[in-house]
Amino acid sequence: MTLSPTAPVIVGVDGSPDSLRAVDWGAEQARLRHRPLRIVHAFRWPVVPAALSPVPLDPASTGLLHAAEQILSAAADHARKVAPELEISTDQPVSAPARALIEASHDASLVVVGSRGLGGFTGLLLGSVGTQVAAHAACPVVVVRGDAPHPAGGSTDQIVVGVDGSPLSHLAVEFAFEQAAWRGLGVTAVHAYQLPQPLYPGALPLAYDVDEIHGDESRLLAEALAGWSEKYPDVPVRRRVVQGPAGVVLVRESAGAALTVLGSRGLGGFTGLLLGSVSQSVLHHAPCPVAIVRSR
Repeated sequence: MTLSPTAPVIVGVDGSPDSLRAVDWGAEQARLRHRPLRIVHAFRWPVVPAALSPVPLDPASTGLLHAAEQILSAAADHARKVAPELEISTDQPVSAPARALIEASHDASLVVVGSRGLGGFTGLLLGSVGTQVAAHAACPVVVVRGDAPHPAGGSTDQIVVGVDGSPLSHLAVEFAFEQAAWRGLGVTAVHAYQLPQPLYPGALPLAYDVDEIHGDESRLLAEALAGWSEKYPDVPVRRRVVQGPAGVVLVRESAGAALTVLGSRGLGGFTGLLLGSVSQSVLHHAPCPVAIVRSR
């Protein structure tokens, strides 16, 4: 599918501090990509007994609509301060937030959401909207952690990308190098692997050469990165080949990163799942913004 040159960067907002951080990210991404910014706030009528349902345009309804419009207006003003030159539009669909953003993603270049909104349980690291959008969107999604630095500032100088040799990890590598080139950062490419394990408890340990396995895994990473340094000669690259569970390794490596990039699915697990276990683990636990990349 060919992406329209006018496909916007979409940001979901709900008036929470996290969603304003997402606006920071979305505005900066729209500026870097030379694309318009569309700010979306999904409006839903409160669920009440039928006898108490609001009549359209009665005073209560008008107040709810006005509050929703204020959220959009404040987000748009915030975006103009980040990137005054942007073409900015707003949208207020009558829909569940996740559904609205997923539907909008089909015509978008990127969707940006905060990690937590106003609803749900505040102890959770990732809200239900972020989880659903990351799993079902038709384009790349960036989930911005609440304490993430502004994308154009801070001391972070690396974009971490998880590499496992799968087709989607190739797209993640492309996304990471592009981001690094735009933002003057380096790329840290991480490949995690585990040593062979016995097929069942009590079985004899498997015989293998640790150095040989490490060498094979290092070659896989080198092959996955082949050509990218030539395409982006100004982007410094670090290679990390680490033994351990991929989710644990990537969460650890993402500490202090400007962004961590992953394909929505890797080589392992069940291919029918829309979001792999490693991507889910990093989304829920990484201390930095996370980009989930998929093919359109």
